[in-house]
Amino acid sequence: MLPTAKIGPYTLPNPLIVAPMAGVTDRPFRLLCRKMGAGLAVSEMVIADSKLWHTRKSQTRLNHQGEPEPRSVQIAGGDPAMLADAARQNAAFGAQIIDINMGCPAKKVCNKAAGSALMKDEALVREILETVVKAVDIPVTLKMRTGWDREHRNAPVIARMAEDAGIQAIAVHGRTRADKYNGEAEYDTIAEVKASVGIPVFANGDITSPEKARRVLTHTGADGLLIGRGAQGRPWIFREILHYLETGKHLATPALDEVEQILTEHLSALHGFYGEKMGVRIARKHVGWYLQAHDESKQFRKRFNAIDNAMEQQDSIEHYFARLRKEEEFAA
Repeated sequence: MLPTAKIGPYTLPNPLIVAPMAGVTDRPFRLLCRKMGAGLAVSEMVIADSKLWHTRKSQTRLNHQGEPEPRSVQIAGGDPAMLADAARQNAAFGAQIIDINMGCPAKKVCNKAAGSALMKDEALVREILETVVKAVDIPVTLKMRTGWDREHRNAPVIARMAEDAGIQAIAVHGRTRADKYNGEAEYDTIAEVKASVGIPVFANGDITSPEKARRVLTHTGADGLLIGRGAQGRPWIFREILHYLETGKHLATPALDEVEQILTEHLSALHGFYGEKMGVRIARKHVGWYLQAHDESKQFRKRFNAIDNAMEQQDSIEHYFARLRKEEEFAA
């Protein structure tokens, strides 16, 4: 039985959310994951300082044309007034949910007293939450970590603070800021957060299989899951998890033909969205993720990464999958 996931007035189609990932969850990836079964896809984080939005990178991050509702945009920064202004402007651009980033462990974010660095300063956290909530009339959500380090897991304290401030839902990554992405995520703190508040709580961290998804939901009591790195190169993970949660059975692994179709359509979307020059560069990392299970020697990826033409990228993928199919037939 799937839990019902709500954020403010929005009832999501299902409780699986694409976690915001800088440089990954652009519009092509969000649309693909929604097509593959995700109930919501949160944008890459947008820096709160609107004076920096003139850059091409920011312009692509602010583009939500054609996305299904509700559209959720993550903002990052450490200045309450600046974050409030960013929330207002994004709402004017069509955002229907504003997500505040207190989860990113990256130094370039944390060194500016943003992301998970904010969790060290609970008074500032409270001011940010209250100011942003008051600035807009759409739901505001919060994404955070379990704490600053393992001796200071203050997520339950901040969760109660967030609920008091009017935050509509919370997502918790099961690591501290000091952990970065090392070791394994822990879910006891997420369960504690869920028990501490009455608003929806979403669990995040190391959810890479249908079985793990069910275990995390059962252990934490969470209202849903945020899936990030588990979807890189495997956007079909959302339909796999949904099927397993609903039936207890596994979907068959996608056939090579389908993987090729998904990948080539993704490449076309990247080339169209960014233009050929940037699209070709961005496509390289996605192809690397898609082919991890097939190109163990990484020889193809090395050749692919040297290609600087969109049509050549598509042709090389077509030839690569044709060879994989022949190998599959020979093995049979």
